[in-house]
Amino acid sequence: MNTLKNLSIGALCAAVLSASTAFAPVLASCGPQEGNRESASYKVLKPIVLGDVTLYPIVRVHAEANAAQWKYISLDEGLKSGEVVVTEAGKARGLVRTRNGGLTGGYESPYSSGDEVNTLVLLNNSRYPLVMLAGEIVTGGKQDRIIAKDRIVPAQSRPLDLSVFCIEPHRWVENSAKFGVAGRGGRKSFMVEPSVRREAMAAKNQQQVWNAVGRSITAARSGNSATPNMGGQGQIMYDMPEAGSSRGLQGGTSSYAQTMAAPQIQDKIDTVAAPALGQQSGMPEILRKEEAVGVVAAIDGHILWADIFASTGLLDAYWGKLVRSYAAESMHEKENQGPKASEEAALRFVSDAINGHETSEGTTGLYLYSEIRGREKALFVLKALLPNTGFDVHRTLMVQSDERESPQEPDLQIR
Repeated sequence: MNTLKNLSIGALCAAVLSASTAFAPVLASCGPQEGNRESASYKVLKPIVLGDVTLYPIVRVHAEANAAQWKYISLDEGLKSGEVVVTEAGKARGLVRTRNGGLTGGYESPYSSGDEVNTLVLLNNSRYPLVMLAGEIVTGGKQDRIIAKDRIVPAQSRPLDLSVFCIEPHRWVENSAKFGVAGRGGRKSFMVEPSVRREAMAAKNQQQVWNAVGRSITAARSGNSATPNMGGQGQIMYDMPEAGSSRGLQGGTSSYAQTMAAPQIQDKIDTVAAPALGQQSGMPEILRKEEAVGVVAAIDGHILWADIFASTGLLDAYWGKLVRSYAAESMHEKENQGPKASEEAALRFVSDAINGHETSEGTTGLYLYSEIRGREKALFVLKALLPNTGFDVHRTLMVQSDERESPQEPDLQIR
């Protein structure tokens, strides 16, 4: 299959603003009902207010053709069922699919001489294409990693090299041969928050990802009172301190996933996120009825991020992970770099054209991944090219920000 790079797909069209009928989700903050704000492509529902986090649900005015009927498998589903297999690149030798779907010898990984920090090998053994989003976590192996960019992997795929970033800078010892998802069972899995996703998607730099992880761990530990103790095989177990103790997280781990899985940190995140979650951490039923396909996230009254999907079903599959990631972001020191949040601003954020440098890459007949860097925001688009698709599976919008200065950790040396 051919690889496409540096293709131009043209500038985005400017949106036309108009008004729509009023709708107020039961989770929205109380206040005057001024009606939805609507553009030629989207309309914005009343906000869901979660402390410092405000979510503006997005509805597509005209549904994407065939998107609701599109069959896919998510990374969480694939890893939990075993239909998706992830391994260190250096252990990939021998992974070749047979006609009956089994694996046999013969695949020569370009990294087979040794494991690699920023490469894993993935096999999709399911009957459906696999969707992965930048910032999703895979735990295990010699380090926990996050997916570097949005991607589609075909059903019954051959083993392929997967671009990732490490989020555990000070470990290179296997604590589990099996890769899995980060979370506490059911649909309570989580992904990294926007400030870490930004460094993976926009900066594309491992050191900056590590710096962002360090800031996130520091913010999460601040004010929490769970003390980590080293358990067997290098795993962290968190002891609950005595009632009233002011001890915070100390020492322990450089792992983002293990830090965020600490019960008291998870409880703090869940306290913020819970009012926006439906059954099994999916979307509230009222948002399903309104056929929401995306959300704009604002922190402390300023827009930071947006995730928009091709269908309500796709948003529902990722809703819990996204809401928890926004809640985790709210634990950071506020920067207030984005536009001031309102329904009108949320609509402009997802609708206004972006003028800037554009690049694309992908695989013929499978997907196209494009990014447009504007002055104030950046857009990343995953477009499906499989038969009967041709629509945008996922769109990420982020506020552009100047590179923040932070202490530089020494580069991890892998020998």
